[in-house]
Amino acid sequence: MDWYLTVLKKYAVFIGRARRKEYWMFFLFNTIICFVLGFIEGIVSINSDSKESTLANIYCLAVLIPAIAVGVRRMHDVGKSGWFLLIPIYNLILAVTDGEKNDNQYGANPKASI
Repeated sequence: MDWYLTVLKKYAVFIGRARRKEYWMFFLFNTIICFVLGFIEGIVSINSDSKESTLANIYCLAVLIPAIAVGVRRMHDVGKSGWFLLIPIYNLILAVTDGEKNDNQYGANPKASI
């Protein structure tokens, strides 16, 4: 949960680097929260005439900027520009690749401080 809160604290920080763990834990918690909100909405029948989850959509809209920011920082960790997020398959490959061991043009290695 600390990794999720770390990303939310850096709400719109597009500079620096993000470890794989930070990126994927944020992704995992987002997925879990969206499923839980959809499940709650289904039980309560808030929007029963639509197949879309209003609560999950509002939540996803609220965390859109932090999700993009952590994605950009993840690309920086592997030494690439944040624009690589726009390349569908390649960005997934970069997201699972280990970051550069040394400092790069985007900042210090986030694993070095641990």
